[in-house]
Order: sequence, then structure tokens, then C-alpha cells
Amino acid sequence: MSEGQLKVPELVPPVASQLSPGPHSGNGNADKQVDFHARPKFPKDTGFQAELSRRVGAYFQATGKPERDCWQMYLKTFIILAWCAVSYWLLVFVAQTWWQALPAALSLACAFAAIGFSIQHDGGHSAYSRRPWINRLAAWSLDLMGASSYLWHWKHHIFHHTYSNIGGQDTDIELGAVLRVSPHQRRLWFHRWQHFYLWPLYGLMAGRWHLYGDFKDYFTRKIGPHPIPRPKAWEDIVFWAGKLVSIGYFLVLPMFFHPVWLVLLFYLIVTGALGIIMSVVFQLAHCVEEADFPLPDETNRMASAWAAHQAETTVDFARRSPVLSWWLGGLNFQIEHHLFPRVCHVHYPALSKIVEATCNEYGVKYAVHPTFWAGIASHYRWLRRMGQPQTA
Repeated sequence: MSEGQLKVPELVPPVASQLSPGPHSGNGNADKQVDFHARPKFPKDTGFQAELSRRVGAYFQATGKPERDCWQMYLKTFIILAWCAVSYWLLVFVAQTWWQALPAALSLACAFAAIGFSIQHDGGHSAYSRRPWINRLAAWSLDLMGASSYLWHWKHHIFHHTYSNIGGQDTDIELGAVLRVSPHQRRLWFHRWQHFYLWPLYGLMAGRWHLYGDFKDYFTRKIGPHPIPRPKAWEDIVFWAGKLVSIGYFLVLPMFFHPVWLVLLFYLIVTGALGIIMSVVFQLAHCVEEADFPLPDETNRMASAWAAHQAETTVDFARRSPVLSWWLGGLNFQIEHHLFPRVCHVHYPALSKIVEATCNEYGVKYAVHPTFWAGIASHYRWLRRMGQPQTA
């Protein structure tokens, strides 16, 4: 298989799930007894994946563009890192009043988000470069932000990308009792208000990730119900170095120049804004009205082949906004990203035309919100719907 072809992620061995099998409803799986204790299997490709792979490969061959090592990505990396450094310098060393510090803090949060959306995301998927060491360096930018690239690999690349929106498998939709985003999750009485209270709670994600969640997953060797292997020696070093460095510049260094209470306050502002930005962007791709939440049948097989499943459980948004596309690292082209995770995101606008046309020809659902705000509205309606008793 050539580099231009679509590749299905390597499936990991079955991992026991703590979700109990039982009756569920929604997306054609009503009243089925589902065994969550084995990884579901996807049927063979019926031609859609092969044709899509051929067309995308033909695009790269005709244009002569590289899938990775794109000059636009290297330039973008320099701009984002400079943006982050300047924002941090302004916040910690220049700002003297709250009205100077607040915009610097929000700018820093947006710059951190750009690092996560673009640099580390492409690096973690080996989409940044053909050279593994460059991809590794790009992926480590997540550790410098305070989160673990090792844990992200398992949570995002393995559990999410392989089993998108499948209950008990995709850890990105298993966010604890406070949130119900799938019709197959248990509904609790307070979920009827989740479309109101979740937006500020999203702001806790980055700080929790930084100071608690990663440590819990690291020491328990589990992400949600899924066990993960012990990290290698160099992964241990990167984990602890990332935590020490990030805590140092987030909290320790500023305390030499500012009161402790002020440092803690702006830590909450920066991580709160970062958490809201990153949570909302990732939710718009999968936790909206147009995305499917399929379950395997009694034989633990999915109805759709892997490539079709990715398109059916994912939604694009704001494809015509060059500013958002640049800042979000192509994450508004999530269908294309899920199908071609090893292709640099600078190609997604062009690939989206190929993917959409192929989906239409093969009868595979392709959903897109025309604007960012249309995606926000759909996510809001989905949260409200999942909180209603009739969807339990």
C-alpha cells in the first residue's frame, strides 16, 4: 500500500470493559444485548475505502505535493511557537494591570490550543514528517503544555480513532457521570440541565488533565476501563520532564514576580479558556445531532466497514473559513482527518472535495455544518436531547 492510500489503524488486542452489557436503544440497535467485554470487529470493505484510497493517492500523484513535510506546516509551527512565547512574555513580565494581563492570558490560551490542534496533533499521528524523530518532537509539544503525549496516544489514537463513538470503546465519549453524550449511556436526573452547566465545566478539563488526570492514568495504567501498557523508559522521562517543566513555567516561575493568589487566578483563566476551546472543538466533531452512535450486533460485529464508520460518526464544520482552518489545524475537517490521519492537515480542504464526492457516490453519510456556530447549536441541541428522559 503506497503512502497516498488510506490505512486502517492497527487494531489492538481486546481489552475488558467495565460497562455492563444490557439493553440499549438508538441508531438501529434498539433492545439488543451488547457485549462490551470484547472489541468489536468491522466488516470487510465493500469498495468505498479502496476507491477513496485510490482517488486520494491519485490527487497526490497528480499534484506532486508531499503528504508530509509540508513547508506550510514548518512555517506555521514557527508562527505558533512565537505567538505562544510572546503571549507568555507579555503576561508574566510586561502586564501591570488586569486589563493588560487578561488579553495576554486569553492570547496564551489560544496559542496553546493552536499547538495542540496543529503541532502535537500532526506529530502524534505521524502526519508532520516522514522522519519519526521530527514527529516525536512535535508530539512532545503536548508534554510541554502539561499533558502527556504517551497517554494521548492511547486515548486518542487507539481508542478514539479506531472505535469512534462506540460505547465502551471510545474513551473520548466516556467523560464520567456528569456528562451524557451517547444514547447508550445511563441517564441521571441532573442530565436534564447538562446543556447549561457543561459549558463552564469544559473549562476544568485542561487543569484537571495537567494536575490530576494524567497522574491517575499513569499510575493506574488505565484510561477509563481500558488497561494500557507500561511506558518505556524514554516515555517515562518525557512524562515527568513535561510535568516538571509545565508546572515550572505555569506556576513556579510567575510566583517570583507576582503574588501567589494572582498566579493561581491567571492559571485558572489560561487553563479554563484552553479547556473550553479544546473541549468544544473536539465535541463538535462527534457529539452533535448528525453523528451516529452505532453499537455492534450480537456477534460483536459492526454494521459498517471501518472507513464508512468513520464518516458516519464524524461531522465537519466551517470548512470555508480559512482563519478557523488555520487555527484549528484542520480539525474542522474531522472526517478527512479520521480517514487519513497520517496526512498533514494542510491538505484537508482539498481532500474534503474528494471525500465528499466519494461518500455521495457510495451512499455513505457525509455531514457538515456550514459554520462554527451551526456546530455549536447542534452540540447544544444534542446535549439537551441526551438529557431528556425519553432518550434514556
